[in-house]
Amino acid sequence: MTPQEIVHELDKYIVGQSRAKRAVAIALRNRWRRLQVAEPLRQEITPKNILMIGPTGVGKTEIARRMAKLADAPFIKVEASKFTEVGYVGRDVESIIRDLMEVGVAMTRKQHEELVADKARQHAEDRLLELLVPSVNPPPAPTGDVASNPTREKFRDKLRAGQLDERQLELEVEERGGGGMMEIFPMAGVDMDASMKDMLSNLMPKRKKRRKVNVVEAMEILRQEEADKLIDMDEVTRSALHSVEQNGIVFLDEIDKIAGRNAGGGPDVSREGVQRDILPIVEGSTVNTKHGPVHTDHVLFIAAGAFHVAKPSDLIPELQGRFPIRVELKPLTKADFVRILKEPRNALITQYVALMGTEGLALSFTEGSIEELAEIASEVNSRGENIGARRLHTILEKTLEEVSFEAPALAEQSIEITPAYIRRQLGKILEDQDLSRYIL
Repeated sequence: MTPQEIVHELDKYIVGQSRAKRAVAIALRNRWRRLQVAEPLRQEITPKNILMIGPTGVGKTEIARRMAKLADAPFIKVEASKFTEVGYVGRDVESIIRDLMEVGVAMTRKQHEELVADKARQHAEDRLLELLVPSVNPPPAPTGDVASNPTREKFRDKLRAGQLDERQLELEVEERGGGGMMEIFPMAGVDMDASMKDMLSNLMPKRKKRRKVNVVEAMEILRQEEADKLIDMDEVTRSALHSVEQNGIVFLDEIDKIAGRNAGGGPDVSREGVQRDILPIVEGSTVNTKHGPVHTDHVLFIAAGAFHVAKPSDLIPELQGRFPIRVELKPLTKADFVRILKEPRNALITQYVALMGTEGLALSFTEGSIEELAEIASEVNSRGENIGARRLHTILEKTLEEVSFEAPALAEQSIEITPAYIRRQLGKILEDQDLSRYIL
């Protein structure tokens, strides 16, 4: 996709923030450009990491998430404040790449599953029919082909028509033992990475258990088992490793929480240490995972933070230099709130209309009511903490609380939300500033 096409796709879900959209569109396009460059220069071209600066609820995370979905790339969102430097109890920063690799393997496995889906379903269907209509070792056909079983073929037709969906049968499924032992570790405060968990789970004896399931559940279990047999996990791992190294995206949220170089004790003693641990991963290093070593040289890092207290210049200089592209996201205005309520494909108004529609209730909003909701959101944000578009969720939920509760009894009716209705629902809360601070 061209940068213009990427921005156009992002516009379908995110209102405003054109500078941030342009920055991620260019970064995404540069990945394609790098792959067109001949070796050995290709290896020398590294991604230009992005630092997004802006208050909460303005679209930082959503831009990165939608971007990863457009690129069909392995993506992981982590909070920088959850990590500690080496030597402290807690998660080490290398677990970011291990988790990203797990995401990459899951994505690649799903793609391979789709390739073998038809064959896996056919094999599962044959196994299911064997359970429903056991064969009695028929004599071989004169031609050397396996003779068809008329009864089984009738059952196959019924199975495909859904006539056997509720029939119960017993199925042997594999389970892993030793679950209790695995639960001890988190209680002890030990943070085990995925490779350690996998190693311990493989040590546990595998056991089989007979379960009573209906035909639909049995079909899904057998289809999954057959897909597992058909998929080459070595190939999946190789493809996932390449995808993570060349296309992986890490979104480092709350990076401002680890900014600051205050020496001394206290709860923030490891902030600078976390920055120094993150630095080699962002610069490009090799992280060992259970699927093999992952090189982070071409992984794209997008960091984000509100920077209310700290400033980007409070990050250590080496880390600052690894985020050359900086974009500031603007606080949302009333006009932005109006657009957020109406325009995106997943707009809040659209969501609530669809939810009430499941009860047979026709919900509608007047143009004035949308303006009123945007006005209230803007007003409450200005009076208290500015939480951006997230304020709309609270206000809409409170406005429609009565309608949501009574919806089953209002089937086949129509309700129009007007400014007067909104004021009636929120009037007392808005008048009492202390009350609005707690509720809205």
